[in-house]
Amino acid sequence: MPNAPRIGTGYDIHRLVSDRPLILGGITIPYERGLLGHSDGDAVFHALTDALLGAACLGDIGEFFPDTDPKYENADSKMFLADAVSRIRAEGYTVGNVDLVIHAERPNMSDFKRPMAESIAAILEISPKCVNVKAKTNEGLGPVGTRDGIACTVVALLLQE
Repeated sequence: MPNAPRIGTGYDIHRLVSDRPLILGGITIPYERGLLGHSDGDAVFHALTDALLGAACLGDIGEFFPDTDPKYENADSKMFLADAVSRIRAEGYTVGNVDLVIHAERPNMSDFKRPMAESIAAILEISPKCVNVKAKTNEGLGPVGTRDGIACTVVALLLQE
């Protein structure tokens, strides 16, 4: 059905390391460690980029921005998300809403959820009321639970323009 809504999912996880800023959803969060990645390591933008591309059946972030390409080293992940938005619009879609979960033991995300939603909404060109940001711990389980990493899970809804 060409006019049916399209749903995509995205997931990303990065290791926490010293000497890097913690950037999530385009927001720099005060913390003693940041996410290791070829780019800035923004797991929220990476997962959201995959969700949008997946909903439009356009592949995944690694196909367009491989971590083996030196031109993306330390890149601002906003560029990846903006590119995905451009690609889905070229296919005739707009973002209806996104729902995302940041999986992190620390730092506490409460004060950063609204600024992240606003940052994301600006890039997606939708209302911040259409961007839901949640944060959950892993109750001490796995690499997130042991504070070795931060992950993000996203669901995105695309609508035909």
